[in-house]
Amino acid sequence: MRELLDAYADRPNPSTVAVVGNQPLGADPARAAAVDACELVIRVNGFKLDEPGEPSTGTRVHAVVFNRALRATPWVFADYPRRCYLLVEPGRLHWEPETLPGWWPADLGQVHVSNYEVTLPLSDALGLPSRTESTWATTGTMAAWIARTTYPEAKLLLTGFSFIDDPTQTSWAHASGDSCIVGPEHQIAAEGRLLESWTRTSTTELLR
Repeated sequence: MRELLDAYADRPNPSTVAVVGNQPLGADPARAAAVDACELVIRVNGFKLDEPGEPSTGTRVHAVVFNRALRATPWVFADYPRRCYLLVEPGRLHWEPETLPGWWPADLGQVHVSNYEVTLPLSDALGLPSRTESTWATTGTMAAWIARTTYPEAKLLLTGFSFIDDPTQTSWAHASGDSCIVGPEHQIAAEGRLLESWTRTSTTELLR
């Protein structure tokens, strides 16, 4: 995973990594600049990039962490040959089929993230019984986990994670597209506690 992400980052072994969730956030030129200044920027599922004159979370993206239930926005597959696409599939532990959506680019070349190397260790950290029950982390938390465990020495910048401040929400609002329910397979309070605990260290910063 590290060698793969190194190949798409501004340089191998990036010292700054941003993971951008899909929470709607207001205009903030400083936040947008901080994200775009990172040497590796990871975005999640149906993400949105800033339009000219509307700085919020920046415009750069090196890697995309996504799942089969992706609700595509105009930015998801734009310039896809230049990005790393990491497909997380925790549902394959239980019921999710292997079939890929036919409307994805045929030559997308997505990399399937290992459940045994990523999903289950994260579930263990969250206290989720993913081996026996259909419960697992959100794609956003999986992206943050990939970043933190792949580059433990890097400065990690997190933004767009609504459940850190609102762990009881039952629906998601997105920066682009419709809202949807929080899936019953997710335990976002536990995810919020994990990510918030990282922000109490010197190597992780949360930008609201």
